[in-house]
Formats: sequence, structure tokens, C-alpha cells
Amino acid sequence: MSTASEFAQYPSLQGRVVLITGGASGIGTVMVEHFAAQGARVAFLDFDKAAGEATAARTGATFLFCDLRDIPSLRVAIAEIRKQLGPISVLVNNAARDDRHGLETVEPDYWDERMHTNLRHHFFCAQAVAPMMKEFGKGAIINMGSVSWMKLQGGMPA
Repeated sequence: MSTASEFAQYPSLQGRVVLITGGASGIGTVMVEHFAAQGARVAFLDFDKAAGEATAARTGATFLFCDLRDIPSLRVAIAEIRKQLGPISVLVNNAARDDRHGLETVEPDYWDERMHTNLRHHFFCAQAVAPMMKEFGKGAIINMGSVSWMKLQGGMPA
């Protein structure tokens, strides 16, 4: 099995502050590991406290517990990251809730919760970090999404 150190190193990430949403599991954890291996100062937000603490202990990244559906708490968490690590120059909006349900069973509460989890935080994270990126003179915002619709994968109405 290869490690991140076996791949190209990007000096431009050295010391940069990277924020990843949903970094405690899945693709998010791998991003935390690889950005940290590139020398970035990584922070990540998640609502899985145990997995977040384990990922932070393993990678040296900064973990903040945060329910991304709670925008005031999200703003506080981002301000805390800036206080601890400095201005954020890379944002990866990764968090999502990816369960399967049929079109006919989706209720408004389910729909709203998925939009708050899978989409809404993308905008409000970007809004919070944009002034830092302007101050820094550059930055990158990466919005993760799904290609399931291209594969005609069913069971994902929201």
C-alpha cells in the first residue's frame, strides 16, 4: 500500500491552512491525511466526535465538533480555526449525508435536512472564508458532489 509521501509534494501547500468539512470519515478522512502529509495546517469539522478525535490524533490535524446545519455554530467554528491556525486559504466542502430512499417516500423534513447537510453549508462556509482568502491574496474553494445521477443510480431523490 502506498502512502501520501510517495506521491508528488506540493510546496504551495506547505503551511497553508486547509479547512475540510466532513473530515472524520470516508473521503474526508483521506483528504485530511493527504493535506497534512503535504505540510498543510489542516482543520476539519464533523459531528462524529469519536471519529473526529481519532482522525485528529492520527494526523495531527485540528478537529472541531460542528453540526454544519447550525450556521451560527459553523461561523463560530470557522472563526476559531482562524484564531488557532490563521487565515484559511483552502476550503474543501466535503460533508454530505448519502442514504438511499425512494422518490415516493421523501417528506419535506427529510428533504430540508438533506439540503441543509449536503448543500447549504457549502455557501455559508465559502461566505465565511472568502474575506480570509481576499486578505491572503488567493485561495481555493473545492465543492465536492456526487456523480450518481450520471450513472443513473436510483434511490437518491435528495
